[in-house]
Amino acid sequence: MATTDEPADLDLARLDLARLDLARLDLSAQAALVASGELSALELVDAAIERAERVNPRVNAIIHPRYAAARAEAAAMTGSSAPYAGVPIVVKDLGCTIAGEPHHQGVRALKAIDYRAPTDSAIFRRLRSAGFVVIGRTNTPEWGCTITTEPLAYGPSRNPWNLDYSTGGSSGGSAAAVASGIVAAAHASDGGGSIRIPASECGLVGLKPSRGRVSKAPDVGESWMGSTTDGSVTRTVRDTAVMMDVLAGYETGDPYSAPPFARPLVDEVGADPGALRIGLLDHPVLGAVGHLECLTAVANTAALLESLGHRVELSWPEAIGDPSFAGHFRSIVATWTANDVDELAAILGRPVTDDDIEPDNAALVAIGRSVTGSQYVASMLEVHRWCRRVLSWWHPADDSAGFDLLLTPTIAVPPPPIGYLSEPGQGGRVFELLQYTAQFNVTGQPAISLPMHMSADGLPVGVQLVAAYGREDLLIRVAAQLESAAPWLGRVPSVYG
Repeated sequence: MATTDEPADLDLARLDLARLDLARLDLSAQAALVASGELSALELVDAAIERAERVNPRVNAIIHPRYAAARAEAAAMTGSSAPYAGVPIVVKDLGCTIAGEPHHQGVRALKAIDYRAPTDSAIFRRLRSAGFVVIGRTNTPEWGCTITTEPLAYGPSRNPWNLDYSTGGSSGGSAAAVASGIVAAAHASDGGGSIRIPASECGLVGLKPSRGRVSKAPDVGESWMGSTTDGSVTRTVRDTAVMMDVLAGYETGDPYSAPPFARPLVDEVGADPGALRIGLLDHPVLGAVGHLECLTAVANTAALLESLGHRVELSWPEAIGDPSFAGHFRSIVATWTANDVDELAAILGRPVTDDDIEPDNAALVAIGRSVTGSQYVASMLEVHRWCRRVLSWWHPADDSAGFDLLLTPTIAVPPPPIGYLSEPGQGGRVFELLQYTAQFNVTGQPAISLPMHMSADGLPVGVQLVAAYGREDLLIRVAAQLESAAPWLGRVPSVYG
């Protein structure tokens, strides 16, 4: 494992471009190089593309390169006043559409016809307006329906820390691109843990924002009953805040809209969070067995938080362990996946066959087809009641003092080997690992995974912090505090070199 002492903030007067490894700079530092004239947008993008061409064959992160388009866009940015002019990023091949460009969503049938998106998403429009240059689209499992990135359409993305292991999913291609140093940040999305789990498995920061914080316009209002959202994976808390400031905001017709931040989220980096009351969940809640590395990560983080002046108590919202939760959530996801198949059939102009979708999704669709309209509504109403029970831990009905944050493992085990979760018929393994994340997609709360631990065999292990609805500001303050107390930026995988 290589290390670096290169800081995120640089004194440009002392900058030696011949020595500088651009891949180790965060978004703000890269943008500063362009703004100062030390480096052109094209040079910055060229450096990322050169790295992608060297590294991507090993990790299979980028599946749709757009190198020529990226170079042309960067070359046209001379004199741009955009805050991140020329900064290279990648976007996930799910949700962040670019008109006229591939959007295959991990689906073989869409790959076979080289399906192209009809519209620009609001996410891409916001990234472009901020000056970011997209150099490629990243790998994702079929429709983002699992927590490993091993689609039959494009093959597995590989963990830069050990190429035999999973990157997590469904934003695994984005996480592999950032962890391997191709880019500093990447678009990602999360329906049950799909930002936080890849962040945990690849040693990154991953924030799932509050419901309604990031728009899915123009083509989608919500999916999975409002459980899915978009965000990013990055190496630093500051970059996570930057990306959320860029992506957040209401778009006309959105069914939900989170309350605006009081100030830019990046201003919360370094802000004093005060002395907080933090609950600790140190074991799985849905019937699995906790892994020692994950429990150690949480215990060490709890001790660090206490040393920083916070009060950590063994407490959590007991409703998140309600055994009925998984069944209701599965029914909701299955019903939406059945609709995905109907939309695929409309695109193809023919019925969808078993050769078009993967076996586990075919089984999920069968469940979805069996759910009646009245059963779906019953599940929805039960989930709404369950959400109120969960959120009452943060906001007790009797006006007694609630908790500020909840600390948990991100996932129940360290990164599993490639094949462990993708083997047909092993969907139950997904739910064994998925103990701590999906609940907060359903409640709509913000949650962040931080790379606080490395396993004995050199694999990253993340911890999760969950805040009350709308309190991304509090998450960023505490995450930055932890980053300062136990820096992780110097840890990089060997594929990085």
